[in-house]
Formats: sequence, C-alpha cells, structure tokens
Amino acid sequence: MDALGDVGFHYTWLALGLILAVAEMAVPGVFLIWMAGAALVTGLVAWAVPISVPLQIVLFAVLSIFAVFSGRRYIARHPVVSADPKMNDRGARVVGETVMVTQAIEGGEGRVKLGDSEWIAKGADAPVGTRLRVAGHDGVVLIVEPVA
Repeated sequence: MDALGDVGFHYTWLALGLILAVAEMAVPGVFLIWMAGAALVTGLVAWAVPISVPLQIVLFAVLSIFAVFSGRRYIARHPVVSADPKMNDRGARVVGETVMVTQAIEGGEGRVKLGDSEWIAKGADAPVGTRLRVAGHDGVVLIVEPVA
C-alpha cells in the first residue's frame, strides 16, 4: 500500500466523475463531461481490477485525452442544431414585420414603431404614419422598405 492508499480509492474516481458531470451541467462547455466519463471508467476499472494509484492516474489521463478528442470529433461531425436560431437576435426576428413611422424618415434615417417599442430605422424617406416593411437590420437599426 502506498502513501495514498489503494483500498477504496475507486470511490474517489467515481466521486470525481460525478462532480465533473455536475460541473458540466452547471457550466456547460462540452468538455468536462468527457473527463467525467474517464473518471467513472477509471473508478470502475479500479474497483474490478486491483491496480495501484499511479497506474489509475495514468489510466485516467489516457482515457481523458482519448475521450476529449473523440468527443470533439463527434461534436464536429454531428453539430447541435438550434430549434430557434434567431432566439437571441431580435433584429432578425422582426424581418418581414410591418412597422409604422413615428419620426419621419428624412435623409435615410428616422424612427419606427414595432409592437410596443420604437426602433431607429434606415430607408427611403417617409412621412409620419407611413407603413413600411422590415427588410433587414444592421445591429439595432432596422432597414425598412415600402410595403408592396
């Protein structure tokens, strides 16, 4: 038996695996989950086969490296597709909506009302009250055009 003690050390690996899995859920980055798997496998191997702690550490390191690179390759080949890709892009969500000019668009710039808020707008000159369609956006500035 060495300084760290071989008896029951597999519980440490299993606990480390669970801690890493919880950390992945708390701070998602698709990185810790692969190391959690390596720690759990190391714990199971140490439980089934009596191996020394230094060998367990080497096994964990090898499994971690293999798992992280395999996981990265898998994620690159099978990317996660968002159910709503425009979720955090408010400007893109309003493309195609009809707006009303609240401050005349003169010299290519004015303000329009969309829902319950006003936006800065760029487009062809238009008087107050004109209905326009949102054709795109440039950051928080809506690009508007006449309704067809």
